[in-house]
Amino acid sequence: MKTRKLAYAALLSVSSVLTQAAVASEDAHSLTAVEADKLITLPLHCVETPYPYKTGIVLGSADDLKEPAQHHPIFYGCFDWHSAAHGYWSLVTLLRQFPEMEHADEARAILDRNLTAENGQQEAAFFSKDINKSFERTYGWAWLLKLSDELKAWDDPKAAEYAANLQPLVDVIVQRYMEFLPQLLYPVRVGEHSNTAFGLSFAHDYAVNQGLTELQQLIEARARNYFSADENCPISWEPSGYDFISPCLEEIGLMQRVLPADKFLPWLQAFMPQLADPDYSLEVGKVSDRTDGKLVHLDGLNFSRAWNLYTLATAYPQYAHLRAVADQHMAYSYPNLIGDSYEGGHWLGSFAIQALNQAALQP
Repeated sequence: MKTRKLAYAALLSVSSVLTQAAVASEDAHSLTAVEADKLITLPLHCVETPYPYKTGIVLGSADDLKEPAQHHPIFYGCFDWHSAAHGYWSLVTLLRQFPEMEHADEARAILDRNLTAENGQQEAAFFSKDINKSFERTYGWAWLLKLSDELKAWDDPKAAEYAANLQPLVDVIVQRYMEFLPQLLYPVRVGEHSNTAFGLSFAHDYAVNQGLTELQQLIEARARNYFSADENCPISWEPSGYDFISPCLEEIGLMQRVLPADKFLPWLQAFMPQLADPDYSLEVGKVSDRTDGKLVHLDGLNFSRAWNLYTLATAYPQYAHLRAVADQHMAYSYPNLIGDSYEGGHWLGSFAIQALNQAALQP
């Protein structure tokens, strides 16, 4: 795997008087350990913060009325299960790239306390119950596999232990995908957690990287079934008020993964022909109140749009102009990230890191 660098550290110091165009024209910079230490404070603050917490579980009986940490001894912080999952992914990703960062010891201590074999077994037992078979489907599932993928790619003496401790839960989630996807006859195209394209993209990455051929082939077959005939995606309808995922661009991200270039490019031309225009523009998602947990979703939309645009621009030179569109989305939301309210701070760092990683990829 190529060494990945995070770009846009300079955006942290962008003055509010600069226009978006001026910000977007700034040269990209690799993220230093100092800046990574700023980003890592977001998951450090939330992964062991038990409240507020949104459980999302189905109560089968009074016995299920427990503290969140009793159900989820690893993923009990960051407001909800899936945000805790990608909070841990953020910790691992930043530690992997900057092992000597200032907050490294604090982050490692959190991993040691929580990513234990006993806790992994308990998380797996929760997901194994029939009453919980739709819990975190498929958004949280996808982030769990992404966390596992990152741990398995991390060349660190403790990483293999952490990955092994999570493996019982990973095995349950993989099996859930195998059972669910044949039953999902129609894709979910919304801009929030249940978006099918998002749920399949990280899972496909995991299947490819870990050699799970059966899961990979199933995802590819279902993606083609769901999306191959799509044309003229109405991106002018975006965003909806609470979107943090672009239904159009997330679908492109998935199809770029599952189709070879000679199939993907004609599909893309039919799906969003306007992207080929060198002057293509896309207005950023605007946030009116970053203390509102739903309205701040639009910052996440800007980051997820950016990572899909960066990925497309990197892979296909004829779409290189889309990097500037991604830059504009980053320029709007990234300066607000550090010091943000908990409504956004408990999860947006992960989205920013993913976008920055994609920005740094080379053709």
